[in-house]
Amino acid sequence: MRTLGLFLLAQVQGNGGTEASGHDLLQMVASSSPIAKAVLLVLILFSITSWAVILFKLWIFSRSERQSAAFLEVFRRSSKFSEVQAVCKTLGESPLVGIFQAGYAELNAQLRLTGSAAPGVQTATRPTIKSLPALDRALLRAASVEVNKLESRVPFLATTASITPYIGLFGTVWGIMAAFTGIGQTGSTNLAVVAPGIAEALIATAAGLFAAIPAVYFYNHLANRVKLLASEMDDFSLEFLTISERNFT
Repeated sequence: MRTLGLFLLAQVQGNGGTEASGHDLLQMVASSSPIAKAVLLVLILFSITSWAVILFKLWIFSRSERQSAAFLEVFRRSSKFSEVQAVCKTLGESPLVGIFQAGYAELNAQLRLTGSAAPGVQTATRPTIKSLPALDRALLRAASVEVNKLESRVPFLATTASITPYIGLFGTVWGIMAAFTGIGQTGSTNLAVVAPGIAEALIATAAGLFAAIPAVYFYNHLANRVKLLASEMDDFSLEFLTISERNFT
């Protein structure tokens, strides 16, 4: 019982120490210089913005992947491009839809130029396309547009990951300079005099790392997902081109 009582007393004292540490941290931030507060504000803004980008892009990528899977199922099951075109509006978040619509538009334009009917329409003669390389270029342009859409805002995470540690380091250096200035004015090297200023200076470095570490991780994660979606778009473009070459040349 005595041992249990000592353990509980230690836990209570430990919790009290944690609360005191948090209170001391807030006091250090509140008593810091205007430069240190400005550095912390910039880092907080970077962190909030990067988390907003992370959550938004994760939501966008999840929807894109789900709708791409559904679109591919419809595309491979349909016997006519006109049937696939009919479902494009309901799966607009998929980057494959943009590629398909660009290829379908180019296909229609070439068939009209040659006097053939639109793809998917029954005719007495087999429709033929005028230029397969032109269709390939249309698919490549559309794929480039879709990749740019997927990559939008993601570079901000790389910027956050690279710049926030330096901003935090600037705040730390400035704080240490102020601490040494205070030491010179007081003429005392007592740890009780030196430690608060250095601890206050290190808060900026900690805040910079707090903003940078998630940004690094999710930048690599999102860049890898963009790479996988781009590979899926390349595969779809080749599949579309193969079907067009088989049926319209």
